[in-house]
Amino acid sequence: MSAGELLPVDKALERLLSGTEPLDKENVPIDKAAGRVLAEPLAALRTQPPFDASAMDGYAVRAEDVAALPASLKVIGAAPAGRRYSGTVGKGETVRIFTGAPVPDGADAILLQEDARIVGDGVIEALESVAQGRHVRRAGLDFTEGEALLPAGRILDPAALSLAAAANHAEVPVIRRPLVAIIATGDELLPPGSRPGPDQIIASNGYGVAAIARDAGATVLELGIVPDDRKLIAAALRCALDARADILVTLGGASVGEHDLVREVLTAEGMTLDFWKIAMRPGKPLMSGRIGRTHALGLPGNPVSSLVTSHLLLVPLIAHLGGRSHRPDIREARLAKAMAQNDRRQDYVRAAAEETPEGLLATPFGVQDSSMLKTLAQANCLIVREPHAPEAKAGDKCRVLFIR
Repeated sequence: MSAGELLPVDKALERLLSGTEPLDKENVPIDKAAGRVLAEPLAALRTQPPFDASAMDGYAVRAEDVAALPASLKVIGAAPAGRRYSGTVGKGETVRIFTGAPVPDGADAILLQEDARIVGDGVIEALESVAQGRHVRRAGLDFTEGEALLPAGRILDPAALSLAAAANHAEVPVIRRPLVAIIATGDELLPPGSRPGPDQIIASNGYGVAAIARDAGATVLELGIVPDDRKLIAAALRCALDARADILVTLGGASVGEHDLVREVLTAEGMTLDFWKIAMRPGKPLMSGRIGRTHALGLPGNPVSSLVTSHLLLVPLIAHLGGRSHRPDIREARLAKAMAQNDRRQDYVRAAAEETPEGLLATPFGVQDSSMLKTLAQANCLIVREPHAPEAKAGDKCRVLFIR
């Protein structure tokens, strides 16, 4: 790629993910595993249910004893959940039983409590017949010991998490969460709550990028604001590397100005630069490289640029390292307003999309300056316009990428 050539967005993403494998595994307690990705297949450590169990509250009976009605049965005991009846049900006998309790020996069906009438002390009358096996959960109905239950790569959603717990896993092997270290650079930046001088601004990008990273499944190490100083930038970089960050995100300082020092410092510290400058708007001056095992992403300093590029490139990288598939939420819509012809960069236009009786309607905001966070906060999607897209009229089809 020549010095003036811009890398297409899809090629940038392809190169960013090329040769990248999911991270190593770790075992975590089951109560900390929600939303994590299984690193290995999970098999059952027990049989569920471990015994023939009652599926209903009622009476454990022999089906042949209630085949002809009316039928009177003698109640010889009770079986609440967690405490089985230890005797045997004989001819003309029954045991009061509750949901989940083991079915006593000799019984082969459950008579529902509403289908029985108490007629005397310790005697009931069956009002309905029941077939053999009715309302009985056979041992192993759900799963048996050693049975494969969940494949590697399965996200531990509520159902999968409950299944793992039922299978008696106190901890589960999951893919480690990617660690994302974030460094914001710039002499002009101050943290929120500060009183800026006449030439200073409040740093904002890092908070949004960190939130995007966490939502994508990463752990975040926020290294704060670093002035435009080579030694201080290098020191922050070493903090990230010492913490074994999987991804280093820098905000600002990766362009070509004499105060843009990030690329220079990272290269001096061993970064192999893969690409720089992407054919997209906003977000053209984006840098990607590797420092050993750590991915380095130099995001633009403009707030909207850094957040949009995080959605497009950081999120897929986190997903890939974390063993997840990433499918951007792209849908077809129609334009509510006309749009001018596009240039050579792929455009991501902040817009508000809403459902109408005619389908999804996307309204682009008029001013798209990459410093304007208010319009990004008001937008729920980005209209994706291909390079050199012709002028579009209101009502024309378009593609929108939902970001919230």
